[in-house]
Amino acid sequence: MARSKTSAAWLKEHVDDHWVQQAQKDGYRSRAAYKLAEIDDKDRLLRPGMTVIDLGSAPGGWSQLVSERLKGQGKIIASDILPMDALPDVDFIQGDFTEDEVLDSILLAMEKNLADLVISDMAPNLSGMNAIDQPKAMYLVELAVDLAQQVLRPGGDYLAKVFQGEGYDDYLKLLKGNFKQVLTRKPKASRARSREVYLLARGFKG
Repeated sequence: MARSKTSAAWLKEHVDDHWVQQAQKDGYRSRAAYKLAEIDDKDRLLRPGMTVIDLGSAPGGWSQLVSERLKGQGKIIASDILPMDALPDVDFIQGDFTEDEVLDSILLAMEKNLADLVISDMAPNLSGMNAIDQPKAMYLVELAVDLAQQVLRPGGDYLAKVFQGEGYDDYLKLLKGNFKQVLTRKPKASRARSREVYLLARGFKG
């Protein structure tokens, strides 16, 4: 089956992308690792000994970076509806975290600890039609922050990819109501034309 012009253009851009090439060179599973790396370098999110939950983790770029920076000290629980190959020090739970069975598995893996950090790089499968994609994207981050509120310790942090558009301002207000500080980050590895930004909410009020 022939590729459409759009998908062929995307594939060429992907292959030519500096961050894709760098990820292959450095052994990272995805270019997304550099987004988290830049945010962590700036905001010092990751420390050995932490309990971290990575939502929408496949193929594992963020979990891989977290594993490196925790240096074998701490707990990383990753979850995605898609499969993900094993990583050092990462407990992977496949399934929809909004389902009770999957949530129970995440809580069990936490071993009665509360999380220090919840991260989410989730995005829906994009159709290219904003009226369809934006509500789907906002629904995902609303689910992510709902989980974060259940599992974070007071003072814990939350980092999520959010697409600017309808629902964004309300989401920002929600975070500001539940955390002491909310910061906006646009890492260099995030494509300039993309509406994605990363919201870092610090100091969960509990």
